[in-house]
Amino acid sequence: MSSNAAILAIDLLNTFDFNGGDALKHAVAAMMEPVTSLRRQAAEAKVPVIFVNDNYGRWHDEPHQLIAHVADSKGGDLLDELGPHPDDYFVIKPESSGFYATTLPALLPRLGVSRLVLIGVAADICVLFTAADAHMREYDLWVPRDAVASQHEERAHWALEMMENGMSAETRPTSELSLAQWLASEPKVQPGGRR
Repeated sequence: MSSNAAILAIDLLNTFDFNGGDALKHAVAAMMEPVTSLRRQAAEAKVPVIFVNDNYGRWHDEPHQLIAHVADSKGGDLLDELGPHPDDYFVIKPESSGFYATTLPALLPRLGVSRLVLIGVAADICVLFTAADAHMREYDLWVPRDAVASQHEERAHWALEMMENGMSAETRPTSELSLAQWLASEPKVQPGGRR
């Protein structure tokens, strides 16, 4: 790995089998190009991608079983573009934050990561809670506003404002900031103190 960053792909594997799932799936379709572009940039820069995904109440499932479950759901048609690649890491989460009761707090230091790009759904729930936990652990954050989605656009906007103003997260879209540019920029959060 040539950088100190990782991409957290939050709940990109999604069944959309819940109230509001159709609206969320529509919002996810709008973010597919920025997400696939970031994934290409990550591969070129040797930045690891870590899928951090809900277990959908399937407590015995391994990642491949969870992927098969999503393949047979409303979200199955998005797997080819949004699903994990063979070299990606996979963390199954039981709650909204990717850090809560998962291996993520142990994995990131072993990868030498101090900067995180958060993509996925929902911006106002799982992305927000993961960002808050990452911020409390002093990770520098980029949450590209065109690579996250929510059922309700106004809630996504509110969450992005919270991450930008309360957690020092960069929120410019991928159309304004590339992964290489963000990696070359000075971190907004420095270990041992916020900026």
